[in-house]
Amino acid sequence: MRDAGALDASVRPGDEHTHWFTINHFWSAVDRSRRTIEPGWSRKIGHLRMARRLLFPGAMESGVNISNRPESVPSVVVIGQDVSMMRQEALDQLVAAASLPGCVRAAAMPDLHPGRGIPVGACFAVSGRVYPHLVGGDAGCGARVVCTRVDGISLDRLERHLRREFSEPSPPFAEEEAARVFDVVWSLGPRGFLEVGGVPDLLLELARAEPLEDGLPVSAAPSSADGSAASFLGTIGGGNHFAEVSLVESVTDPEMAHQLGISKGTVACLAHSGSRAVGQRLAARWSNGQPLTAGDLDRYVAELAGACRFARANRLVLVYRLLRALGVTSASEVSGGFDLTHNDVRAETCEGAPVWVHRKGAAPAHAGFPTVVLGSRGTPSYVMAGQGNERSLRSVAHGAGRRMSRTEASWRLRKRYRKDELSRFSAGGRVLCDDTELLYEEHPDVYKPIDRIVGALEDADMAYRVAALAPLVTVKL
Repeated sequence: MRDAGALDASVRPGDEHTHWFTINHFWSAVDRSRRTIEPGWSRKIGHLRMARRLLFPGAMESGVNISNRPESVPSVVVIGQDVSMMRQEALDQLVAAASLPGCVRAAAMPDLHPGRGIPVGACFAVSGRVYPHLVGGDAGCGARVVCTRVDGISLDRLERHLRREFSEPSPPFAEEEAARVFDVVWSLGPRGFLEVGGVPDLLLELARAEPLEDGLPVSAAPSSADGSAASFLGTIGGGNHFAEVSLVESVTDPEMAHQLGISKGTVACLAHSGSRAVGQRLAARWSNGQPLTAGDLDRYVAELAGACRFARANRLVLVYRLLRALGVTSASEVSGGFDLTHNDVRAETCEGAPVWVHRKGAAPAHAGFPTVVLGSRGTPSYVMAGQGNERSLRSVAHGAGRRMSRTEASWRLRKRYRKDELSRFSAGGRVLCDDTELLYEEHPDVYKPIDRIVGALEDADMAYRVAALAPLVTVKL
């Protein structure tokens, strides 16, 4: 009989790009939330590190046995061309989350990196319950892509207009309408702007183009604490959030690109943001680490729906600001677009059974639907078409993924780059940001190579490339 903690790694004949290994021990001992390592566990953690060294680039699927838990995890899937780029802390967080009661599958994207207790770039299928802390405080975070017919711009002029637009943003509605605006976008999402007066024509046209059905459950009544949140509409937020004007650099699937209104050589707008303070308050109310069932589950999911709708409205206003800076005055100059959420919980299926899919920095990639993998200011973002791969819970990476912490980034890059080198990149892109520390923390060098991330998704039949959006000016104000 194999000793507990023993490692078994092998490659199936004819399937050299899929690797299997089993680590036979009680994983929760490496859950960082316990802050303790029991005697003998360093050897077992070393076995995981050994497994990672044994696995050459490709997709990795691991079966994790948790012998003394009542509910084991039948499938933990890690997609990646270079597992060595995934930090040990992120893998520890992945397995700890996958060990939660009710979790039937966990899927880690190639951009997997450590988060605040929960890894970013992962999704979890859970049966019969919901864990709000797997979503966290950035509820509803996602990305919106809007394509335009604009095909020629001056970067200097665009930079000036973007700085003016974002340095002193004013709400695109009358101040006395703020409470009403919050209520309608919480309930209806971006189409809520059609219900209030004083909204600019361009924003109204963009809202009118939104789908009538958004796929979310009915929003719960909002918290009274969120009444002033309308002031956050059209704001980017901190961290890795941004608004960007991009150039469609290449098109690899002309048919899908045509459906989305994407044409090579034209300008696109990209917004990556969430529900701002609304999501943080939602997490404060619900994220105590305990599972929700029955009535509590329904109430949380309904409140989350409101936060997701608010986040979508926020991204629409961000894109509206980008379009204004471009000089776009009518929706006739907009050729298409889409919005998706990569931090939420959805009722879906896994192997035919109903589950709650928790996405934490993982973009949905249902068959035939567009998705986007975000670049890193100096590299392109990729519009892709989902393939509905159930193995990865119909999800893809939401971005390149950090390969170093913010503290490490600041320390390392200060030795490599002067302050005046942080806002211009060799590919021609520019960044508007007045926070020097953030420029170091969010420098492209901090992120994994985006082409390897996208390549891993394609190799695993999760999505395929449609177009590449090269950044022209990225706003982080």
